[in-house]
Amino acid sequence: MARLIRHSYAFGLLLTTLLASGGANADELNGADTAWILTSTALVLFMTIPGLSLFYAGLVRVKNVLSLLMQCFALTCLMSLLWFAIGYTIAFGSDGVEQGPFIGDFGNVFFAAMSMDSMNGAIPSTLFATFQMTFAVITPALIVGAFAERMRFSAMLLFSSLWLILVYAPVCHWVWGGGWLGDMGLQDFAGGTVVHITAGVAALVTALVIGPRKGFGTTPLPPHNLTITVVGAGMLWVGWFGFNAGSALAADNTAAMAMLVTHLSAACGSLAWMAMEWIRHGKPSVLGIVTGMVAGLGTITPASGSVGPAGAVVIGLTAGVVCYFATQLIKNTFKIDDSLDVFPVHGVGGILGTLLAGVFCATNLGVFSGNGFTGDATSIGGQLYIQATGVVATFVYTGIASYILLKLVDMVVSLRVDSEEENQGLDLVLHDERGYNL
Repeated sequence: MARLIRHSYAFGLLLTTLLASGGANADELNGADTAWILTSTALVLFMTIPGLSLFYAGLVRVKNVLSLLMQCFALTCLMSLLWFAIGYTIAFGSDGVEQGPFIGDFGNVFFAAMSMDSMNGAIPSTLFATFQMTFAVITPALIVGAFAERMRFSAMLLFSSLWLILVYAPVCHWVWGGGWLGDMGLQDFAGGTVVHITAGVAALVTALVIGPRKGFGTTPLPPHNLTITVVGAGMLWVGWFGFNAGSALAADNTAAMAMLVTHLSAACGSLAWMAMEWIRHGKPSVLGIVTGMVAGLGTITPASGSVGPAGAVVIGLTAGVVCYFATQLIKNTFKIDDSLDVFPVHGVGGILGTLLAGVFCATNLGVFSGNGFTGDATSIGGQLYIQATGVVATFVYTGIASYILLKLVDMVVSLRVDSEEENQGLDLVLHDERGYNL
């Protein structure tokens, strides 16, 4: 009887282990990891539709609210198909093939090298590709905020398509797909360079090329509905846990720490931006606190897998202050109409976070210590050199490529609606609909 009980207990332990691991060996599919990345993929898509869509839509004037929603929704559809067709293989290539330093091999065009049984570590290859697809969706969607209220829908689709293939996918390969920056030891856990610097720089270049909205600098252009902006901001905050913690590609200690530091940085960014407005203008604004949240989230993104909680607090507070002043500088000093502050929040935040990751990853900073250096770096100075290389390379390549693509698109379809169409609003002119029938 005792032997039967022992055998039954052992069988129970084996069954529990198999169920927890998805019924496979440890070096095959892991059920817990797969479940977490399935959830994270949904969370990152939730960031774009409806999160970013509502956040942006509330910030424009009432005559353009549908155009922002339409752009984010259409980009979700189109970028997904382009990622499936060619973007993924440029970024990650195919398993078992040595990748070049600048782009991946073309063995995964139309996901040709994938099957239901193919694996990427402990999760299915199809899941990894889908998770990365949501990043490829939200990055071009971020740029939309720079040219809000004045770009043609056709021009937006064409530019975003070319940009995904020629800018986003190659930079993604440099950092995450076996390319030269990853080989150097760049610490970019969830997209400081790949997502935020590329989107921010492209936004700045687009704002310069397309020019300001009519009335910019002389006529108030206030948000039409901050209520839906705050709702969208809340969705972004929740979705960002999938963005950062999901980038661990496992349900493990790294994912848990990434979630914690993401939340702390968002809270600190919000409060820091709010404090700056309160001190400088006498009143804290709702727009300010939600923008500070996005700054905190964007800035912690590259560092979320390499810093600890105390480092994240410093990063979030720094993000709120630095991105606040960057916004003032871009709009009031340089007079650049980056309509929804994409470059000063995402671009500057991505640069700041990528550099600070090289500082707070150090293991000898006491309570501010992180997880250590990577590549050949053995000191903060060495890691900062790698981080700065990644920042400069991404900035320069994205800026030049985005400018060329914008000029080409302008030759084909014309980037901007005409003056009368801008006065009437993009909702009616481009979509023959109104956001509100009151």
